[in-house]
Amino acid sequence: MSLRSADWFGAEDRNGFIHRSWMRNQGFAEDVLDGRPVIGIATTWSELTPCNAHLDEVAEAVKRGVWERGGLPLVFPTMSLGEPLMRPTTMLYRNLLAMELEELIRANPLDGVVLLSGCDKTTPGMLMAAASVDLPTIMITGGPMLSGKFQGKDIGSGTDIWRFTEEYRAGTMSAADLSEAEFCMARSKGHCMTMGTASTMAALTEALGVQLPGMSALPAVDSRRYAACQRVGRRIVDMVGEDLKISQILTRPAFENAVKVNAAIGGSTNAIVHLMALAGRAGVPLDLAEFNSLPAEIPLLVNLKPSGKYLMEDFAYAGGVPAVMKNLLGHLNGDALTVTGRSTRENVEPAECWNDDVIFPVGAPVMPAGNGTVVLYGNLAPSGAVLKLSAASPALLQHTGRALVFDRMEDYVAVADDPSMDVTPDDIIVVRGGGPVGYPGFPEIGNTPLPRKLLEQGITDMVRISDARMSGTGYGTCILHVSPESAVGGPLAYVRTGDRITLDTAARRLDVLISNEELEAREAADPIVRPAAERGWVKLYREHVMQANEGADLDFLVGSSGSEPGRHSH
Repeated sequence: MSLRSADWFGAEDRNGFIHRSWMRNQGFAEDVLDGRPVIGIATTWSELTPCNAHLDEVAEAVKRGVWERGGLPLVFPTMSLGEPLMRPTTMLYRNLLAMELEELIRANPLDGVVLLSGCDKTTPGMLMAAASVDLPTIMITGGPMLSGKFQGKDIGSGTDIWRFTEEYRAGTMSAADLSEAEFCMARSKGHCMTMGTASTMAALTEALGVQLPGMSALPAVDSRRYAACQRVGRRIVDMVGEDLKISQILTRPAFENAVKVNAAIGGSTNAIVHLMALAGRAGVPLDLAEFNSLPAEIPLLVNLKPSGKYLMEDFAYAGGVPAVMKNLLGHLNGDALTVTGRSTRENVEPAECWNDDVIFPVGAPVMPAGNGTVVLYGNLAPSGAVLKLSAASPALLQHTGRALVFDRMEDYVAVADDPSMDVTPDDIIVVRGGGPVGYPGFPEIGNTPLPRKLLEQGITDMVRISDARMSGTGYGTCILHVSPESAVGGPLAYVRTGDRITLDTAARRLDVLISNEELEAREAADPIVRPAAERGWVKLYREHVMQANEGADLDFLVGSSGSEPGRHSH
């Protein structure tokens, strides 16, 4: 097999001399550029991304394995997206990471790639890039933090942040306790240890077959993670020899498996957006409505926050994703190929569940089938909206209430603590302007904090609707990703305070109780002007980003352009 890197390092002309001579300044021995596979290790390491700040150590472990197998490992940086710090939202930059990394992989002398990710958007962004180039590829997610420990109890990032801050606003938690919890929550390297978006996307890389079995749940500081990373280094060299490309793994059966596993683990609503975008890059047909049909028979098996009580450390020790997938084999495509070179079935059949209070059996699940994330349609969401049933209040799943409408999250926050706010527990809070175009960037503001007036009455949930996203660690009866979004003229733009809205999850419906004629009249009277930007990435993003139901990728990035430098035809 002819190696791609030979076009750079194997040439006998002046260009070959240039390529080899410049690499010599790093002190490589004379035989290192002898035609062995060149493995790129793409890292999103950054001290501005706390979840990924240990990936330099992960890279060293991968390099050991590559050297052992006779390859040449070369680490290179790519854009890092840190959810805790970046504004206005890391989702604004997921597609920029994907575009940058795609071009870096294509432009350099690489035969295979190992992707090092961690925080929410780094995993899908890197996979989207790799899918558009199509080289042998393995993903390594950085692993969750150890469980938080506070006043004798386990606490989890995100989920308990929302709980503690609401308790503080309600006056039931002191400032001193809140400060103490801050130091007790994030006590090791790694990403969120709840089943938020980072943990969800890590798990789904296993379900898709692009990460070695069992790696996603291991804590970031567990020595077994670094041993596994060394095995990844060996395996990627073998994949180059086998010419096993990512397109052979990211198939329709792989995506079906991922959608089903997402339901079984109580995964983040954000997984829908990321899987839709990745499927678009991989050329795999996947429709939003299939997130209702594909997992229709899949129960919730994993008892983790925010849909349960345990954390990722417990999940790892209970058997992790392989134990879940073995449980589900009757519902999965066991023949789907994976980066191990073996099938999904071969990977997971040896797995064991070591704690059935963390990973429940299919016959006695945490919740029966139909309690995952569902897609709602109706005159308020013609192209769909999503709701995570396992994180919602059962009493609110069939609900009709008065809409309280806010054009921006800032408008709502300005009055949320006002004791005279005109609000009741039966009302439905509507916050628009949070979609891909509107914010811009599609932020995680959909789990709108409750009005302080209601918190002080002991109310802990109410129906909330937005065209924004929600943190995967969040909970509540929050209807998200309403499409089309308000900023491009979706019906959400024309809802008014006082309108009645009906949520009917059994029928998968979300409707505002006004006629189509009234909606059309409101649109005609006040047509929406799509927001624009003057320059830079935001201008490009706003002009080309697709809606949530299509994955919010850029329209000109859908599909694959292959690995030949300078060629971008489909």
